[in-house]
Amino acid sequence: MIGGGRVTEGSIHTRVLANLQRNLAKGAQIQDQLSSGKQLNRPSDSPAGTVSALQLRAETRTSTQYVRNADDGLGWLGTVEDTLGSASALVNRARDLTVQGLNANSNGALANAALASEIDQIRDALITHANVRYLDRPVFGGNTPNSEAYDKTTGAFTGNPYAPGDPYDPEQAARTSVSRTVGSGVKVRVDLTGPEAFGDNTTGLFKVLADISANLKAGDNTALTANLNSLDTAGNKLKSAISEVGSRYNRIQQMKDSAQDRMLSVSAQLSEIEDIDLPKTIMEMQLQQTSYQAALAASAKVIQPSLIDFLR
Repeated sequence: MIGGGRVTEGSIHTRVLANLQRNLAKGAQIQDQLSSGKQLNRPSDSPAGTVSALQLRAETRTSTQYVRNADDGLGWLGTVEDTLGSASALVNRARDLTVQGLNANSNGALANAALASEIDQIRDALITHANVRYLDRPVFGGNTPNSEAYDKTTGAFTGNPYAPGDPYDPEQAARTSVSRTVGSGVKVRVDLTGPEAFGDNTTGLFKVLADISANLKAGDNTALTANLNSLDTAGNKLKSAISEVGSRYNRIQQMKDSAQDRMLSVSAQLSEIEDIDLPKTIMEMQLQQTSYQAALAASAKVIQPSLIDFLR
């Protein structure tokens, strides 16, 4: 003999209502996905997917910060590169004037004085270039808190103190410079201290130009010849600095491109986890609505009015 549970009107009503409620809940879930465009609206939708999405979002934030750092570094190095290019052109002009000053037979005192005056103007312009700022910080001053890297009057380097009152130490340049992190474990220097570009206070470019001006006024061709060699040395130092800055610029640009590529890749992965397939979801919504309407029709046939309903 086969036994079975007793089926009552109440149990039928309960089961039908429970099925309809599940149908409505499924439809509400699909509606949420359509309205938000996301498969994951709460962690319970997919715990594993939620963990992956959080990890990918963290990677996106990291890559975004690397791109910001790279943009800032490119701004620094672009300013340095443009300034050094202009400075190199001025140095070439100063060399031409020095060569003219060596023509002792054709130059007189007035002509030498005019040449010396232009040399002084070039020196002042170069000091102004050496004090150029990016975001209100002197790009040739290292991490100095001062507003200028060079004294406008003497042309002496005043930036990059690694302790209050300490003079510049070229051996400490890397430690006291400005760097930007543009990748995982990748930090690139984005500045160039004045002495690395223009030389020190005793034999650097500004001292050489001051000596050239003085020797032009004095008509000392022997000293001018030595000054010309020193000027060539300073010019070569400037060109080496331009090359160094250019290589750093290219490296940061490459790291920025890499970070942007990574952002695109992570965004695609995140979209696969979070975003809905719109045509598929619309089709599911239509099927769910059809299923719900069919369930309502079936329920109306199953739940027939009873004698109790008429007596109420």
